[in-house]
Amino acid sequence: MQLMDTILSANKKFVRPGAFPPLPKNPKKQFAIFTCMDTRLVDFLEPAMGIKRGDAKVIKNAGNTLIDPNGGVIRSLVVAIFLLGVEEVFVIGHRDCGMAFVNPADLKAKMAARGIDPDTIDALVPDLGQWLGAFTCPEENVAQVVSIIRSSPLIPKDVPIHGLIFCPNDGHLEVIVRGY
Repeated sequence: MQLMDTILSANKKFVRPGAFPPLPKNPKKQFAIFTCMDTRLVDFLEPAMGIKRGDAKVIKNAGNTLIDPNGGVIRSLVVAIFLLGVEEVFVIGHRDCGMAFVNPADLKAKMAARGIDPDTIDALVPDLGQWLGAFTCPEENVAQVVSIIRSSPLIPKDVPIHGLIFCPNDGHLEVIVRGY
């Protein structure tokens, strides 16, 4: 059975008409989380923060990095704040993040091995490491992302921007930036 078939089969078992009450689009707890896409955070970060389905807006990307100060992350935060009632933002990095170990040359070689033309990579992404948002220290990355969001002219100054580090092994949070 292919992965798509496995997923569709699981979905048929999951769906139970009337079992899930409709939720509003606005987050119940009026905050947004910007975090990493790491699979170890799925069904772990939210319970560790005491939140459930419908409580918060969650934005994810590789390494919770913010490369373009006017790009998708800021766009999503603008929507969350101005259209969905978000009043605070939590930037949450984590220990042992894969983005802290990225080797751009190795990645480029893997891309080429899968048929991506190296000249195309160079033309579109002259600095692959910078484009990926590779970093060496998750705490420094969180502090930098908080600073970028805080300095955005599109984010109101009265919205606290917090920075935390999450442990994907035991679930504890450590404050890096207290945004109040």
